[in-house]
Amino acid sequence: MGDLILDPVTVLEALPNPLFTINSSNEISYLNSSAELFFDGSSITLEGIALTELLPADMPLFDMISQARSNGTSISDYDLLIETPRIGIRVVNIGISPIPDSNGSVVISLFERSIAQKLHHQEQFKGAARSISGMAAMLAHEVKNPLSGIRGAAQLLSETIASDDQSLTQLICDETDRICALVDKMEEFSDERPIHKTAVNIHEVLDHCRQLASSGFGKHIKFIEKYDPSLPPALGNRFILIQLFLNLMKNACEATSNSAGEVTLETSYRHGMSVNVGGTKQKIHLPLLISVRDNGIGIPSDLTANIFEPFITTKASGTGLGLAFVAKAVSDHGGVVEVDSFPGNTVFQITLPVAKSSDNSDLRPMEFEIE
Repeated sequence: MGDLILDPVTVLEALPNPLFTINSSNEISYLNSSAELFFDGSSITLEGIALTELLPADMPLFDMISQARSNGTSISDYDLLIETPRIGIRVVNIGISPIPDSNGSVVISLFERSIAQKLHHQEQFKGAARSISGMAAMLAHEVKNPLSGIRGAAQLLSETIASDDQSLTQLICDETDRICALVDKMEEFSDERPIHKTAVNIHEVLDHCRQLASSGFGKHIKFIEKYDPSLPPALGNRFILIQLFLNLMKNACEATSNSAGEVTLETSYRHGMSVNVGGTKQKIHLPLLISVRDNGIGIPSDLTANIFEPFITTKASGTGLGLAFVAKAVSDHGGVVEVDSFPGNTVFQITLPVAKSSDNSDLRPMEFEIE
């Protein structure tokens, strides 16, 4: 029996993910069946119309299309959150490839993720943070107080024992300090009060964190900044945001420990990005996107899904609380945090709400100590 020769269009129609092509004028020239469902229309009504009639004209998608055309190479992006009256709220991964010898036509493929899936993960992170809160309160009382007595006793003992045994008392002091520091980190999760939020310049926060990193744990790293100069202020707590991005930069720097290590800080404004507040009709608009990207070893695939949970770490001596704090801090701001990772490219993406004109600005300089 000979091999069955399939019509390419038949193959495209069988794909479960939306796929469509546009010409050099960004007009739709072909859609498969999944794309018709995605855009809620038939090929008869959709073919020939401009893509800007279906999607916001200032979406990053259109910059990606221009880049794919000018470079002649495929390009992709992940977890783009879009909202239009026609298609509602969608979260998609996008792949764009130029079609050879087609005078500027490109093919666009979409892989849809449900907004419910994204927010479900966010709720899981919040639940994990709350579980630490009770544990931290207990440890602060039941562990830190006795440890202070043990450390004091070790210091007194060191004054009376031989010098050869001094290392043992020093070990006791070092270990009690380490455990107390761990409890202190856990106590960061115990404050359930709403945070005070004002208008915050994200670029100023990122610059502050980069300067701290460059003078400390990131001395060996090349920092690349790709900022949207028109980015409006975020609605947030400056102190918490600095701690948040310091954590992300520290992780990125530690993942790129070689001389060729690079950490890219990127911001952009995305219209039409919003999420529903669970159980209500209220929507929170999250147009501010901040990315921290590194070219390090990546996160093992079996840990990626749970990387924001407490005590999950890729470091031999890590506590596993740094990214859990990031998840809690983003959640406290009403934002969303996600990660995509493979060797040579790990990116943490955070979306935050924009400050209203009535929010007071709080851009006072603050000092932090790098350990």
